[in-house]
Amino acid sequence: MSLVQVENLSVCYGARTVLSRVSLRVEPGEIVTIVGPNGSGKTSLLRAIIGAVTPVKGRVIQGDGVKIGYVPQKLHVDGTLPITVSRFLKLPGGVAVADIDHALKQAGVPDLAKAQLSQLSGGQFQRVLLARALIGKPDLLLLDEATQGLDQRGSASFYQQIETVRQDTGCAVLMISHELHVVMSASDRVICLNGHVCCEGTPAVVASAPEYRALFGTGTGGALALYRHEHDHDHGHGDHNHDHSEAAE
Repeated sequence: MSLVQVENLSVCYGARTVLSRVSLRVEPGEIVTIVGPNGSGKTSLLRAIIGAVTPVKGRVIQGDGVKIGYVPQKLHVDGTLPITVSRFLKLPGGVAVADIDHALKQAGVPDLAKAQLSQLSGGQFQRVLLARALIGKPDLLLLDEATQGLDQRGSASFYQQIETVRQDTGCAVLMISHELHVVMSASDRVICLNGHVCCEGTPAVVASAPEYRALFGTGTGGALALYRHEHDHDHGHGDHNHDHSEAAE
């Protein structure tokens, strides 16, 4: 059974329709990426899935007992607030220290528990938000442009960590990303959204679809071939991020 299923979903803000009859499903263990231009309804779709937006039509069906973890695009924390990463991850309470340590390790930052939240780099903070989402041991991880503001190397490293999380935990991932070259390497399926579902399928199918090319052009074609080759055949960790950065330039 699907972890989550969206059926004919329509979302409006006042008189403006941002999503119209959108349908999709996420199966256990797969990575699905949503791409689309600004204003295409990507964030609204994720917010509808977690129940933060009420659709005017359609519905979201969540599988029995499915746990969802959510990594927002950004989270503002007062820089003058003296709070450690460990304390932040304990909020609102009831979280064991062992679970915090395990989540930080899964997120690739095992040594940050005692660090001050205000002193983290952008990449470290996003890893902490990832750890926060992983504490609940989700079946489905939702990422809303979680690498916004990171450089190419930081973004590639973050997405590589997501793949590691998927391998280690078996959780599925539904993510929004504007970084097409990385998306095409990391995803099992891609959904192109522009208020409605323009096209969907494997990265190779979507990259060659007329609807996708009308929105994004053909500039990612070469990167797609390169990244699929790396993703399928290069399992080394030392040079992997370097290759991603070069291909994106």
